[in-house]
Amino acid sequence: MKRQPFGHFAAIDWSGAAGERQAGIAVSICSAEGGAPRLVKPGHRWSRSEVLDWLLHAMPEGTLAGLDLGISLPFDDCGAYFPGWSGSPATARELWAMIDDICGDEPHLAANRFVDHPVACEYFRRHGGREGAHFRKGAIGGRGRFRVTEHAQHDLGCKPYSNFNLVGAAQVGKSSLTGMRVLHRLSGRVPVWPIDPLPGSGSLVVEIYTTLAALAAGRSASRSKMRSRRELNAALARLDSPEVSRRTRIDDHTADALLTAAWLRTTAHRKELWHPARMSAEVARTEGWTFGAL
Repeated sequence: MKRQPFGHFAAIDWSGAAGERQAGIAVSICSAEGGAPRLVKPGHRWSRSEVLDWLLHAMPEGTLAGLDLGISLPFDDCGAYFPGWSGSPATARELWAMIDDICGDEPHLAANRFVDHPVACEYFRRHGGREGAHFRKGAIGGRGRFRVTEHAQHDLGCKPYSNFNLVGAAQVGKSSLTGMRVLHRLSGRVPVWPIDPLPGSGSLVVEIYTTLAALAAGRSASRSKMRSRRELNAALARLDSPEVSRRTRIDDHTADALLTAAWLRTTAHRKELWHPARMSAEVARTEGWTFGAL
């Protein structure tokens, strides 16, 4: 099936922090026709619920939208998300539903009740030196279990962290778990690749890792964060994108979103990125994939 071209490209820098509104969330979009990427609601402090509403009701039709979070947990390495637990889900969609059900009445799309669940907590590393009995340190630097796509990220020079690790400034576990609640609520309304097949038309959500965009723009993994308009515009130039407006307020979150939207525009046409060699059908439905990781 031949895919119709996307008309817009959006990138969302996500946050799993406590509270309703997050300084760490930024939403950027650019047009396939050209022009600089721009922030959606510049200066606005987004809530996770507002981002969900934007994806469902305000995002332009035909948008490729990247969410900077892990869309699933490791499965391939142990043949289960939670080996030894009879309630362990069999697919990513079942995992999303399980998390959203356990956390259903928790405000702000938070996921604390899942990581504090009497069984689930034993698979996570949490604050206060609380390392669950089933937390496995994994093969890469003792950082926990990794999905197949995270091994691919590592091979590209990135420094991924396990979604079972909830400790440290670089952890992504909290962001990923809150994001899975959002993904569950998109079900049947906006497809999520590769959990869902690539549709022939319409909008699509993918997992992104903003460091991949930074690497494509000539920066290193250790220098992926940009905090000035000068740094961002230099990186955008490497992607043949116009500079952002002088009125655009830049921090590391907005810079990540702006650069990655432009990067999606330059890479979405590459067929090999939609068919990574290490992504089997089983991996696709259980672990998902990071767009751009080969």
